[in-house]
Amino acid sequence: MLACQRDEFDIPRDVAYLNAASWSPLPRAVQEAGRAGIARKAQPWSITGAHIAGQCSRARNAAARLIGAAAEDIALIPSISYGVAVAGRILPIPAGSRVMVLGDDHSSPVLEWLQHAPRGGYVVESVARPANGDWTAALLEAIARPGAAPLALVSISSVHWADGGLIDLAAVAQAQRAAGAMLLVDATHHAGVLPLDVVALDPDILIFPTYKWVLGPYGRAFLYIARRWQDGVPLEQTGSSRRRVSSETTPYMADLGFTDGAQRFDMGERDHVISLEMASVGMELMAEWGTAAISARLNWLNGLLAEGLAGSGVELPPPATRAPHVLSLGFPGGMRPGLIEALAERQIHVAPRLGRLRISPHVYNDEVDVAAFLAAFRALA
Repeated sequence: MLACQRDEFDIPRDVAYLNAASWSPLPRAVQEAGRAGIARKAQPWSITGAHIAGQCSRARNAAARLIGAAAEDIALIPSISYGVAVAGRILPIPAGSRVMVLGDDHSSPVLEWLQHAPRGGYVVESVARPANGDWTAALLEAIARPGAAPLALVSISSVHWADGGLIDLAAVAQAQRAAGAMLLVDATHHAGVLPLDVVALDPDILIFPTYKWVLGPYGRAFLYIARRWQDGVPLEQTGSSRRRVSSETTPYMADLGFTDGAQRFDMGERDHVISLEMASVGMELMAEWGTAAISARLNWLNGLLAEGLAGSGVELPPPATRAPHVLSLGFPGGMRPGLIEALAERQIHVAPRLGRLRISPHVYNDEVDVAAFLAAFRALA
């Protein structure tokens, strides 16, 4: 189990920040990378093409390492919704088919398909949250439902953002392939914390951002695209997506053929000298600590929380169906109004999600934070 890394962060001792699933604090090393980037942008004559190319390569490699991918299969993008929009352009969804999503999943892997379903002539099927919290079983049942329209795509978060339900991706991928469908994974709450190997899983699309679990800035995300789809047309038409468009030589647009690999899907203005290095440093820290050690620590902390909440009247998803790093509390009679704000006044920071209270510790949390939450919760809830 990883030791507490609180010293790597700028978090006062009286603050129990248990909300990594919303925003993560920036480690000191990531803050320093940001300051260095700002200083570099303040004197832009020091920024060279070689430096920018090195930053892009470093970020691609860092992202690839977290998910077991090759760097050339990673595109630099700004958000999950951007990546899903790319998928909407390059993945063929036949008329008369269905796209499967999770009930009350985050908007990013859902809205793209809802927007285009009427024009595309397909339907979006939402799998209702199961009473027993087992999203995997519910998905497998929906995939195999007799008499249903042909399944074209499963577009899901691998950890449900609101209730912390963990999807068995291997089981879903096996069922999806047997049905002749494609798989898109929003790995926002997965990459860096839980093991992920895209070679074994073989999704068509997998996306994750940096501002939550992998300790990076807002506005940076990474898009894995299976090679079978890498000849598609990108969302934006940029010089960096083409083989030879250069402002330094003539002719300017010498070769408009698309580049090989996922680079053609890079966002416009990808060369952000401040945030790109910050993202790389955060991901490299996570890789250095290792998913097994991180997951063990967060599972231990949430175990302490669950034990301390026993008999309090809240509902917890069964341990076998929930992610080790997200603990979501249900309230049979409804959550007390103002509870989240009252906790925040006591420097206990958690999040309200669809009527539940979501707790999401990270590597900077310890037993003191757990005890502070439990004491405040007992006093207020």
